[in-house]
Amino acid sequence: MQVVIFRLNNELFAVETAKVQSINNAMGITKVPKAPAYIKGLVNLRGNVISLLDINLLMDIPKSGKSENSIIILEMEDELVGVTVDQVDEVLDLDENIIEKVNDEKKKAYIEGIINLDNRVVTLINIDKLLSN
Repeated sequence: MQVVIFRLNNELFAVETAKVQSINNAMGITKVPKAPAYIKGLVNLRGNVISLLDINLLMDIPKSGKSENSIIILEMEDELVGVTVDQVDEVLDLDENIIEKVNDEKKKAYIEGIINLDNRVVTLINIDKLLSN
């Protein structure tokens, strides 16, 4: 399994690369009047207009003081959506056996599991479940 590891407020998260269309630097965002709070706006990526979502708000993570430097474009059911992240760290090949499943019902439904990498703990998120809520 291959994942993209990114940071939100100094916490590490990962999403499967199968869902990732591209990783881009921050770009101009067009605000959408009266849109829900989790929609940051729209971006124009090579002629495609893409909705940009606030993943911090969706996952209930406070924003860091730093500006969000990267946009991860995800493919969701034949539609592209973008999420802003503080920083993309790396793309990593993982053995699926090292992913610790989270069976606690109290945990958020979108958490697929926890990955222990040497001195880092990474939360693997199921982006489909997160964005479908």
